[in-house]
Amino acid sequence: MSAATDLSVEGVTLTAGARRLVRDVSLTASAGQVVGLVGPNGSGKSSLLRAVYRVLRPVAGTVRVDGTDVRSMPARHLARTVAAVVQDSAADFDLAVREVVAMGRTPHQRLLAGDTAEDAAVIDDALASVDALHLADRRFDRLSGGERQRVLIARALAQRPTLLVLDEPTNHLDIRHQLDVLGVLRRLPATVLLALHDLNLAAYYCDRLHVLCEGEVVAFGPPAEVLTSRLLADVYAVAGEVTVHPRTGAPQVTFLPGEHRRDPAVDAPHR
Repeated sequence: MSAATDLSVEGVTLTAGARRLVRDVSLTASAGQVVGLVGPNGSGKSSLLRAVYRVLRPVAGTVRVDGTDVRSMPARHLARTVAAVVQDSAADFDLAVREVVAMGRTPHQRLLAGDTAEDAAVIDDALASVDALHLADRRFDRLSGGERQRVLIARALAQRPTLLVLDEPTNHLDIRHQLDVLGVLRRLPATVLLALHDLNLAAYYCDRLHVLCEGEVVAFGPPAEVLTSRLLADVYAVAGEVTVHPRTGAPQVTFLPGEHRRDPAVDAPHR
């Protein structure tokens, strides 16, 4: 895998018709960092990720990879640089798992060229890293939701990107595989930008967090600085406590069901 890359999102605004999805969002991810996007449903996380991997075009602002606007990057170069795992992919490939993961090698191959021994090794390594090597000969469309998710992550890993963008990569995964996958991402020689709902996983695995609320970044920085009881109340409308885990040293969020929650119509978001 090539060296990690720098990501810069500069004042990005996204719309869908008259509806604003994201407004004036800026963030950076330095080479090799794992940066998390957190926030309530509908806060703009998925939309922002789509702008990074060039599915949505900003009406204002720019996304740059190593200083280059992603909109100006040739498709093949973009595919060698950025890999994406989308949320709840509708893909229902009538292919063997190994063939699905092999798609990740396409940007690195000549037209109509078959898989080389190197490609085969990369595919096996990607499958093994998400505990899916034993699924290699199974039909993708007969897998469980969690198995499919691991295969799609393996496909992105086989692409050997320098920037990996993932939208809720732990969806459908059991606890063991959530930890396994996030551990793999943490160890990659790549820059990682991912959206997560689980704040404790985000606190442990991410170097920095950006909190989105109603399409805007309302807090950002190291998890220990970002995650506070006030933020939980203001952004998520829940009561909770944030402590330091005695073994990991990471912030640990504990929610307090039944306690007072703010009225989102009255209180302004934390900024």
